[in-house]
Amino acid sequence: MITILYFGVLKQQLQTAQESIEWQGGTGEDLLALLRARGSEWESALAPGRIFRLVINKKISGWGDAVPDGAEIGLLPPVTGG
Repeated sequence: MITILYFGVLKQQLQTAQESIEWQGGTGEDLLALLRARGSEWESALAPGRIFRLVINKKISGWGDAVPDGAEIGLLPPVTGG
């Protein structure tokens, strides 16, 4: 099982801040594909280019990195400022 934390606009679009899901292992890309398969709202919110950062156990990670069972995952949308 892994815990996923959603931040910013993702939290608003997906109407969830946190969830735990069963996980058999894989990469960040595998997790993204699993979440996108939930339907059009998820596919749109998690479309390529919309998410800039994957955080695995409080460490910024790459989409090809392994997501171990028991991990805490953060999905961070693009950040703007000025």
